Amino acid sequence: MTQTHAAHTDHDHAHGASCGHVAIPHGDHVDYVHDGHLHRVHDGHYDECEPADHTPHDTHEHQHGDGCGHVSVPHGDHVDYIHDGHRHAAHDGHYDEH
Repeated sequence: MTQTHAAHTDHDHAHGASCGHVAIPHGDHVDYVHDGHLHRVHDGHYDECEPADHTPHDTHEHQHGDGCGHVSVPHGDHVDYIHDGHRHAAHDGHYDEH
């Protein structure tokens, strides 16, 4: 899955272990939930960490929702759920990898 490289400009907050935002391990980096979207540190600035592809998680048998036991992350117009080190988002009767 590829990621877009969209620099988040005018970001005066330094994300890190004690910044107060939810940290989500994501591949080779950590995303931080901030204002309903995800930031990652990249070459001295922050990028919006958003998938460029539509990647369904085909073998997902768990139903995410309130009380499912996974961390929920508001993300734009929907909610992602942290599951096995990545984000799942409901989409057309299945879950997408984010």
